Amino acid sequence: MRGYTGAMFGYLAFATLCCLPVPVAFVVAYTAWSEGEDWAWTALVFALAGSVLIVATAHRYARNQHPRITRRDLVKEEGFSYGEETFVVWAPRSPKGSPGARLVRADVLEASLAQYGPEGGAGFTTYGDDHTPDEFTPLVRLKLRVHEAREAGEAGEAGEAGEAGEAEGTKGTADSAGFELTDDWRVPSVCLSAVTAGRLAVLVEPDGPRTRAKVTPLWPGSALLAGTRTCRVVDLEGRLSDATRRPDRLLRQMRISRSAGGIAMTGDTVDLRHLDAPTAARYTAVAERDRAFPEARAPVTEPGEESRWLVDSLPGERAAFGHVGRRWSRRGGALVRARFLEMHATYTFQNHGPVLDTVMRIQPADGTPRFDAARRLTVPMNYLAVLHRTREVVLVAHPDDGSYAVDWARTNLLAGTTAAGVIAPDGRELPLTGRPDVIWSLMNLLAAHGVANPTPVLDLRLPRMSALARVVLDTVPEMA
Repeated sequence: MRGYTGAMFGYLAFATLCCLPVPVAFVVAYTAWSEGEDWAWTALVFALAGSVLIVATAHRYARNQHPRITRRDLVKEEGFSYGEETFVVWAPRSPKGSPGARLVRADVLEASLAQYGPEGGAGFTTYGDDHTPDEFTPLVRLKLRVHEAREAGEAGEAGEAGEAGEAEGTKGTADSAGFELTDDWRVPSVCLSAVTAGRLAVLVEPDGPRTRAKVTPLWPGSALLAGTRTCRVVDLEGRLSDATRRPDRLLRQMRISRSAGGIAMTGDTVDLRHLDAPTAARYTAVAERDRAFPEARAPVTEPGEESRWLVDSLPGERAAFGHVGRRWSRRGGALVRARFLEMHATYTFQNHGPVLDTVMRIQPADGTPRFDAARRLTVPMNYLAVLHRTREVVLVAHPDDGSYAVDWARTNLLAGTTAAGVIAPDGRELPLTGRPDVIWSLMNLLAAHGVANPTPVLDLRLPRMSALARVVLDTVPEMA
């Protein structure tokens, strides 16, 4: 994507063409003034007003395409605090299903992009009513293994909690195999990471044979089950417990929430002191069981991630060590590492990703205190697909005005959407996959020396890299 200056000039030219009478009005005003006509001032005022409108429109669209973050974007006081690991993602609602549908876990065995091709250019498209239009929602083919029964012992607990019907047939045993099916589903962009992680929350309708059962993924619940969205619970005594990436506990909580008609979360926290007594008691029973028999945290991603890797098929900025402006580098420009705290879906979309209301925590490079900033951004889909394992983002700090801009090429490389590596002068290939701190060090090294590298691989055999070859190899000594 273009930088802010390039976008501004492009939109200025486009707006001028669309408002062609404005420059014509300048010519008319000058001609009328030369001939001594009294109405020359009218044409001039029209031309000046039109010019202001053109500049304002170009600035608005350039700011949307290439938004800058400043301290004016500080987060206003909220009713909850963002913890060190907090990440809140507000996804579009999923169908509720029939009252008799069972809420269970499904593992994604395989995934492939079936269709995504919105018509039109790279401009913004806004919808008034449909929050998840099919045009901007990827159609993904999923092979699922649906777990019909729950783990041993849950049937009795469900009966005590009043979950009649769900426990029927379990008798304290588990059917871990369940059944498999393959179908196409529309996956909201902010929930793509649940597919990559491999854990979904689904509703299974009771009618029909098992192999043809109607299965409806609950995408907000899937983001929770996958660990993309964090989850904390405050009990009646004010104690805080973390349920993130504990799928069995999360499923129990989601069943309770579903039977209660929904439970609101404040950020990523459920406060039992704000619930009615019966629902709070059921949540408390789940929390107490987890304290008595702690559930190990599930892996960040389930085995077989390579068969669910949609990232290469999704649109978005390609990962790279990034572009460097010489003037920016000479004036002391720096890269800043930040972290997303919240993402909220909006009604606006671009071809390569949805426009989201985001909150991020920024640690300035000059050592000043960190701050949380709220900004509306277009987030690439390929980054959203790995959001369960990283929320870090790379910002480019502008030395002139102290503003920040998201560098999605560097962000995607740090997130691991593409394998990174170094090719030594002797031809050895040094992989950097899974080593974000080393990648970060190399990014800063290149930026400090004003060296651009538009690919995810640093080839030290190139003449322009010869001066930095030894320093780069010293940055990864155990691999050299």
